[in-house]
Amino acid sequence: MEPQAPADFAREAGASYRRGGQCHIIVDSCADFAPEVAKALGVEVISFPFVMSDGEHVDDLWQSMSAHDFYERMRKGEHVTTSAITPGHYMEVFERAAKAGVPTVYLAFTRGLSSSVDAARQAAQMVMDDNPGFELYVVDNLCPSAAAELLAIEAVRQVGNGLTAKELVEWVEEARYYIQGYFTLGSFDALARGGRIPPAAAQVGGKLDIKPELSYDLNGALTLRGMCRGRKKALRAILADFRASYIGSDGVITHMPVGIVSSDAEKDAHWLADQVRKEPGCADVPIIFSSVSPVIGAHVGPGMVACVFWGKDRRETLSFTDRLARRVRGTGK
Repeated sequence: MEPQAPADFAREAGASYRRGGQCHIIVDSCADFAPEVAKALGVEVISFPFVMSDGEHVDDLWQSMSAHDFYERMRKGEHVTTSAITPGHYMEVFERAAKAGVPTVYLAFTRGLSSSVDAARQAAQMVMDDNPGFELYVVDNLCPSAAAELLAIEAVRQVGNGLTAKELVEWVEEARYYIQGYFTLGSFDALARGGRIPPAAAQVGGKLDIKPELSYDLNGALTLRGMCRGRKKALRAILADFRASYIGSDGVITHMPVGIVSSDAEKDAHWLADQVRKEPGCADVPIIFSSVSPVIGAHVGPGMVACVFWGKDRRETLSFTDRLARRVRGTGK
């Protein structure tokens, strides 16, 4: 089975995932939704802004600019800057939801990578103050990019199965820890430009053909898992982590899709999808192929490839000291 194009998955999901229910789900463009899938599922997408040499743009899910054109401009040296969504913009979105009167849940881009969720919570409180009785929840998704897409897709299914908005929030706050994500980058250049690593380290990494394997922690922030000599070894490291953490072969989550996402690196993305298909129990698992959004892409650069999937509880990998610290802070198991 080939990886599914967004339009193919949208047709299937529109029939099997969206079955009514009284809850409006909102995400943002950092969830890397394909527009066809978002429309089929009835998910509203808030657009993050970004700035290039020709001025400010909004992340409209590659409607006004192709992913290839965007990343080609980065390859030629263009620097892209990003900013958080303002409380005012969130208020416009939430006020429309309040006017519609349907209980609403916003699965927000994780605070581990953006302060926007704080602005969303401020706006949500003001809207609820002006609209007593309106149910509006803002939840940190704790997982960036296509991992957030997988969370939202399954949230739609849960609403279709009868969960209320409040029950959905409880479900999301637990389910978000079961989405795994691993990725590698084409180079360290974008990280260096964004000040996340020293320029000298990026230069050394390039000369030695060092490729990182990264993931995200329990707060949604990026974390380095290891360094590999060469692109192929980095991709195989991702595959090894998929093999170790995916639990779909027991039949529990085989209906849930796997996401393969890239920043204009389709050849490697398709190679990774082909390898996932060869894993036990994965021959018929739906695979969604999508592109990294400009906002996330501005910080990772062209050449990123990621695999996201439902798997083991990420909290189980915490060390004893980390578990103890989380209990002391009252943040979970």
